[in-house]
Amino acid sequence: MRKQLILFLSSVILLLGTPLAGVILEGDSVASFLTFPPKTTPVTHEDFSILVFVLIAAFVIAILTPFAIRIFRSQQDDKNKHRDIKKFPAWGWIGIVLLIAGWIFAWSRFPWFEKFQLFTFTPLWLAYIIIINALMYMRAGKSLITHSPGYLVLLFLFSAVFWWYYEYLNQFVNNWYYTDLDHLSDLGYFLYATLPFSTVLPAVMSTWLFLRTFPRLSSGLSHFLKIRIVRTRTFWWVILFGNVLGLGLAYLWPEYLFPLIWIAPMLIIASVISIAGKRTILHSLEKGNWRDIFLLAIAAIICGFFWEMWNYFSYAKWEYSIPFVHRYLIFEMPVLGYLGYLPFGIQCGLIGMEINKLTQTDLDYS
Repeated sequence: MRKQLILFLSSVILLLGTPLAGVILEGDSVASFLTFPPKTTPVTHEDFSILVFVLIAAFVIAILTPFAIRIFRSQQDDKNKHRDIKKFPAWGWIGIVLLIAGWIFAWSRFPWFEKFQLFTFTPLWLAYIIIINALMYMRAGKSLITHSPGYLVLLFLFSAVFWWYYEYLNQFVNNWYYTDLDHLSDLGYFLYATLPFSTVLPAVMSTWLFLRTFPRLSSGLSHFLKIRIVRTRTFWWVILFGNVLGLGLAYLWPEYLFPLIWIAPMLIIASVISIAGKRTILHSLEKGNWRDIFLLAIAAIICGFFWEMWNYFSYAKWEYSIPFVHRYLIFEMPVLGYLGYLPFGIQCGLIGMEINKLTQTDLDYS
């Protein structure tokens, strides 16, 4: 227990303190970054650059192409086993009804519903979580709702804190901001935001478990590129130092280092855990097992699509300001902005797996 407490405190200090170090280096006051709840306002960033856009797109395509080739070539060797598909559960229909009603109220502007208009995002995601678990139950015969409710409750609780941390980080790079919320008090804003924030981890983890019931989606990735170096402490010390440095400098050069808010927290947490001699989901790469990491990234992209879609016509919503690539929007998000969901999904998985250590839940739903 003492070791776990030290790991937790070390991670918290690094995750919260590192960005503030950049503020201190710049000679600015940290006071405004310590207010709660954290809020951001629109900031003008560097204009769109077709060169940067093409370079980033080419880089990502180069990384993803080997995975696509591996999956395609492994299809014949990894066919789906016969599944006893169950009937869609009755409680899943509750989710569908909630989704339809929530969607109508979220995108409509009924005068009599005005007082509740701000709170329409949460029902949509509760409905999504119910439906994705119902679909999971059809394919696997179990779901988080029916077989791991304690773990699901913990995901909701930790998720609120988890996303508030990203709101904290956004103060240093100002990549998104919320509209039509100025009339809320700090307490009102906290209550309004915490409810939908609590659905992030349950949504991503549920989607990941659902995707695991389709083996062909990640064919061949259980035995792919082996990265032996992940088992060495020296490697994790280097990763820790590099990401602490990068996250600290993000405030000084937000135009160039803003992607680190999606990457550095994951690697800092993984580094602290690994240096302490514990294993994380990233250690599966030692044996060339990329399956869960790949599916977590895809799960976040799927959730990201629904986040951005339901946000588009919401009364109170978020908008983006992203340097160099702010063009070709899908809803409010620039197309390349969706790439941030890839590492974010892995971060969700890392946290979700650590939470699972508290419940020892069997997450083998494949």
